[in-house]
Amino acid sequence: MLTNPQFSPLRLTAVRERIARAAVLAGRQSGAIALIGVTKTQPASVVGAAIAAGLTQIGENYLQEALPRMASLAASREQVSWHYIGQLQSNKCRPVAEFFDWVHTVDRLKVAERLSVQRPAHAPALNVCIQVKLGDEATKGGVLPSALPDLASRIAALPRLRLRGLMCIPPETPDPTLQRHYFAALRQLREDLNGQGLGLDTLSMGMSADLEAAIMEGATHVRIGTAIFGERTKA
Repeated sequence: MLTNPQFSPLRLTAVRERIARAAVLAGRQSGAIALIGVTKTQPASVVGAAIAAGLTQIGENYLQEALPRMASLAASREQVSWHYIGQLQSNKCRPVAEFFDWVHTVDRLKVAERLSVQRPAHAPALNVCIQVKLGDEATKGGVLPSALPDLASRIAALPRLRLRGLMCIPPETPDPTLQRHYFAALRQLREDLNGQGLGLDTLSMGMSADLEAAIMEGATHVRIGTAIFGERTKA
């Protein structure tokens, strides 16, 4: 049986301090870096405690977990932005288009088109990022850099979507230099697209183990799970 530790606001504070220190080293303002708390497997009570402690950006990997959790936390809807950060199949786009504020993992035109069509008319445009594949890992999604310019231009033209930027989940490595190499590559890809007039403002990159390297290379959104909520343990 799996159990979750009680949420500690100290964890959230510690992550915010890490972000602030990294921002200083990078010559950036920490307020320009959004902290997304990744809630994978956490019960609604734990996520609610994190929201009460000041977490306002929530990341969800699995739709079947996210929807009940969002329903349980409906009273917090006005103070929270919900980010879908898991792989998305085209046949599951409707609830994501209806209930989320951001989607970070768009890597196919078909998915983007469905999100556009299924975004409710009364809702603001859905913020989307294109996931880019920077390593040769079959288990991770993402468009190859060579195909990115065409996909980006097509998504930018879709109604009901707002293309904000790029996202990556690079190969895991403890080497800060190599971490920065991958994040710098994503930053350069965004700069290349902006040179074509796309006006992208978002780099969604960096997790618990590498957020400092991501911030040094310009991350605007870091996606943090373990450092905020702790590891899952077996009872």
